[in-house]
Amino acid sequence: MSLAALVGACASTSEEYPSLAVRDAERAQGQFYTGEPARLDVPPVDVDLAGGLSARLAALVTAAEEAHAEFVSVEPRAARLVAAAGDRGSDSWAAAQVALAELDSARSRAAIPLGDLDMIYTATRVAAQDTSDIEAARNRVIALVGEEDAALEDLRARIR
Repeated sequence: MSLAALVGACASTSEEYPSLAVRDAERAQGQFYTGEPARLDVPPVDVDLAGGLSARLAALVTAAEEAHAEFVSVEPRAARLVAAAGDRGSDSWAAAQVALAELDSARSRAAIPLGDLDMIYTATRVAAQDTSDIEAARNRVIALVGEEDAALEDLRARIR
């Protein structure tokens, strides 16, 4: 039997196959009642703003900048060790991994103030208050952490 005959059989107009039209049992009927919407109770977020919001924001940005300065001071050494790293498992490779871990640690210290800023931002947004000062501080810290992430990504890509 030829292939054309088999393919032609699939395209027949035989009535032995069921229709693909919507059946009565498949039609939507009735009503769907979901009840009253549940009330969402948002608990207040306690934020430590001792000394005022401006002082707290400045302290968090300063902490992130100090951590970033530490990152920047460790980065050249890490770059040298990554460039000199040998095969996986070698002493030079292990030294580069330790240097990358130091950079990760400094990056983590910069990310902690970002978490606090996120909490303050969220609490302020929930209270429907102005967040422009918080956004400026967050953007500054996000930029610092972003620089660190890019540097770490570059160094990790260069190590074997």
